[in-house]
Amino acid sequence: MKRGLLIIDRGSREREASEELETICAGIKSKGDYVFTDYCFLEVEPPFIEDGISKCLKEDIDSLTIVPYFLYPGKKVKIAVTDTMKLQKDTQVKFLITKPMSMHKTLVDIVENRIATTLKENNVTLPNKDVDVMIIGHGSKDPNAQMSLNYIVDELKNSYRNVSRCWLEIEQPDIFEGIKKCEKDQPKVLVIVFYFLHEGAHVKTDINNDLIPALKDSNLKDAFITKHIGIDKKIIDLIIERAKEVEDAN
Repeated sequence: MKRGLLIIDRGSREREASEELETICAGIKSKGDYVFTDYCFLEVEPPFIEDGISKCLKEDIDSLTIVPYFLYPGKKVKIAVTDTMKLQKDTQVKFLITKPMSMHKTLVDIVENRIATTLKENNVTLPNKDVDVMIIGHGSKDPNAQMSLNYIVDELKNSYRNVSRCWLEIEQPDIFEGIKKCEKDQPKVLVIVFYFLHEGAHVKTDINNDLIPALKDSNLKDAFITKHIGIDKKIIDLIIERAKEVEDAN
């Protein structure tokens, strides 16, 4: 069985997003059993889904594993899957579509890696039980978004002193409210997790527009911010694990 793998990302104009995806594809190619790996975008920038599928079908493959590279199982994922399956009728290559990145133990490991790395970079030697964590997600009208982030929070609660979450937009609590809640908990150390796959405009600008003034208005002294989770090397393992789930079932 000759397999290819295609990642469908939401899309970003930031060059860093494409560079990260190129690195991820190279990592999957070296660790997984694929003839080739590639990526495309749902929106914003080409290559779009039709371009990505067309390129894949020029390869000598029997099966194409398609990975919706999204943290939340919401509307964007449904659109990506629908747009992809429209193209199945034009080929004998079998399409296998994985679940998105949400609700997976390896994703919890990735968040823990980001926390541990940030503590180490800032020379914090406190045990995890003395560390507070706040996760900032994007926000969505889809109820599955709350459920998927709550999964991460719940999985982390046994490891850290307090674990909470807030949202950049759309949902509540927002970042200001999230910081106020953390302040009431009187943390020794607070680690703020940027729960985003790419270092796009949200990570570079939008979050900090709210987070920096919120921190300045608080009495929090030792608050440290992680890099976005998509930069973690274990993201490659997560994608391969999601791919194997659907491949082994077929």
